[in-house]
Amino acid sequence: MNTMLTRIAIAATFALGAGQALAADMTPAPAPAAKAAPASNLTAARALIADSKWTAAVSELERVNDTGNADWNNLMGYTLRKSGAGKWAASEKYYDAALKINPKHLGALEYSGELYISMGDLPKAEQRLAALGQACNMSCGEYKDLKASVESFKASGGKKS
Repeated sequence: MNTMLTRIAIAATFALGAGQALAADMTPAPAPAAKAAPASNLTAARALIADSKWTAAVSELERVNDTGNADWNNLMGYTLRKSGAGKWAASEKYYDAALKINPKHLGALEYSGELYISMGDLPKAEQRLAALGQACNMSCGEYKDLKASVESFKASGGKKS
């Protein structure tokens, strides 16, 4: 009988300890230390774009070839647009690809609107402005910049300033 009582006491001790262990496990773990963000594969292209080195930027973007990335498509569209009117159709293709990946991509919405202004297509520019306004509640810099470009285009009688 003593053995039976001892076993019950041991079982009760383990049950209580397990309950305490479960309770202890329910406390949140401390947040892991922040890890440094990996270097972007678009850093070199962005630097070339910042220096207005359009041909080199296109080459770098082609080297990276990250067509499934909205940022990559947006940068390619931007670089081609800045390269000149002869590349506007290609630029539009990349902006459209960026927006297919991410319909609320602020850069692609703004820059494609700027492209449409350059092409003299005010209705499409205004469509991009409306989409941009919805994407950022009309409070982001991209919306304000495109709105100013649309207003300037209208005030100039449809001439790009």
